[in-house]
Amino acid sequence: MAKYGKEAGQKVERAMHERKQGALRSGSGRKVTSRKQAIAIGLSEARKKGAKVPKKKKKTKHS
Repeated sequence: MAKYGKEAGQKVERAMHERKQGALRSGSGRKVTSRKQAIAIGLSEARKKGAKVPKKKKKTKHS
């Protein structure tokens, strides 16, 4: 079964396109140049819309 829904793919695709055009901005207003950051922004938007996206992995502290 697919991990990501169609809407999630479309959001990431749009974010990647905006990054290539130089129009994608981060939350702080800076221009995004990183491919990974563009994907993260697309997935974040998809999550807010309620699209099928796996939950973020939690960071664990090792003592």
